[in-house]
Amino acid sequence: MEHIAALLLVIGCSDTMTECRELSVPVSVFETFEACMAERPFALGDLRGLTPRIMGECLAVDPALEDDYDQLLWTVRPDGTLVASLEVSGSLVAANGARPEKDYLQQH
Repeated sequence: MEHIAALLLVIGCSDTMTECRELSVPVSVFETFEACMAERPFALGDLRGLTPRIMGECLAVDPALEDDYDQLLWTVRPDGTLVASLEVSGSLVAANGARPEKDYLQQH
């Protein structure tokens, strides 16, 4: 099994930067951080025109935590800076399938 060393996150935003969303790229995981950085400009170029503003970041993946990451957190600052991280929540969530409390999903 190959190890993942980096994840390419690409975000597209409106002109005003008030509405942003993750954009799909053909290859989003890489065996080296350098391979991710080399692919980043091409991925951003391929998505040009899909949204008014596109930004991307390569996130380093700790091989020791590769299977533990359960959160991809990102925000776009008003100046257009993308801030992103991979996190391990460290919390255990239990659910009762017979009593669903929410009927929607939320991206953090």
